[in-house]
Amino acid sequence: MNKTAMLLLASLLSGCASQVPAQQPVDANALVQQHSPVQMDAQTANKLKALLKIQPSRGSNDIGQMNDLISREFLHTPYAANRLHGSATLAEKLVVDFRGLDCFTYLDYVEALRQSSDEAGFINNLVQIRYVNGDINFLNRRHFFTDWAHAGQPMAEDVTAQLSANAVTVAKRLNQKADGGRYLPGLPVAERDITYIPSALIDQHLLSHLQTGDYIGIYTHLSGLDVTHTGLFIQTAQGPVLRNASSKKDQGAVIDSPFMEYVHNVPGIVVLRARQDSQAGQAASAAKTGTQALQHQARSPAQG
Repeated sequence: MNKTAMLLLASLLSGCASQVPAQQPVDANALVQQHSPVQMDAQTANKLKALLKIQPSRGSNDIGQMNDLISREFLHTPYAANRLHGSATLAEKLVVDFRGLDCFTYLDYVEALRQSSDEAGFINNLVQIRYVNGDINFLNRRHFFTDWAHAGQPMAEDVTAQLSANAVTVAKRLNQKADGGRYLPGLPVAERDITYIPSALIDQHLLSHLQTGDYIGIYTHLSGLDVTHTGLFIQTAQGPVLRNASSKKDQGAVIDSPFMEYVHNVPGIVVLRARQDSQAGQAASAAKTGTQALQHQARSPAQG
């Protein structure tokens, strides 16, 4: 695939290139790294320690409050594409890197941090969130936003249809282009009904039913894709915002975008809501996940 095609794929898959595999040589030893701890840069390690103190200090089980507090700590973090490593032919590596975020890895980290009180728990939760059945493998990675609600053990509930009687449902073949090709070679096509709320129907009544911390996907009419961007709905003193890792040239960072202004310029939204029981569900498979995490060494990309 040439560079232009790769950049187009980057903009389509999540509006922020979160799913584009980095082009790197296959390291056979990376397939199984026995007893190797997850590696991360010093900046990420220090920020992780600070973020893990938020939940115990607040003592809150309020998902919305925690998502707000945690996601706020990433404001102004630079936008960076191609943060995840792996493809159908390149060995998948677990990545933990807070130095730069795209819109989907941003949500990965917020959700994992909300559920965690220590580093081991964070790694366990991140693996469960990013990969179906906690299997660190490109084919098991949750590539699409709605995978959180429909692939493997659900990480969130799709509440889109509950929020509006006027929600529209479209049958999609995720990963299949209009011409029959694949966005991500080697990844099977997934048939799924995608429900979204058209932007023209997003009003104050609908806003009153959204909750701080809800995960928002920006729906696309493009064949084979569910959304082209993601973020969090946050109610602030200045009004509702979409907190998102923006790839726009004049922004290029995690920012708060005025919600109504943003969504009225897109086809519509898909709304996922974190599950209250998600932490308990992941704890049941923590032992398995911990072993897998140790078997996959994560090296952060070199700075510069």
